Amino acid sequence: MIAQLLEAAMLVCFGLSWPLNAYKSYKAATAAGASWQFIALITLGYLAGIGAKFVSGQINWVLIVYFINLIFLGANWWVYFRNVALDRSRENKMADEKYRKE
Repeated sequence: MIAQLLEAAMLVCFGLSWPLNAYKSYKAATAAGASWQFIALITLGYLAGIGAKFVSGQINWVLIVYFINLIFLGANWWVYFRNVALDRSRENKMADEKYRKE
């Protein structure tokens, strides 16, 4: 039971950072400085943790925390792709304005 509590504590600590990161990125409205590779590695890590739970047969309440974290990571993915689209839109608008001036 102590091992489950410690694992859950670790997941909660990591998990609390994802909504904060998504909010910060949303407010920034740019993907500059964001890394899809980082989000992908974290996502793969959580999926590996979930897989380990199933392979080891230790399916317990901690698994719920993994899935909650994946939901938060999903929000980060959504914000990342939204911000990429916003950046692309701004770049296209600037290119159009530059073209019109020429």
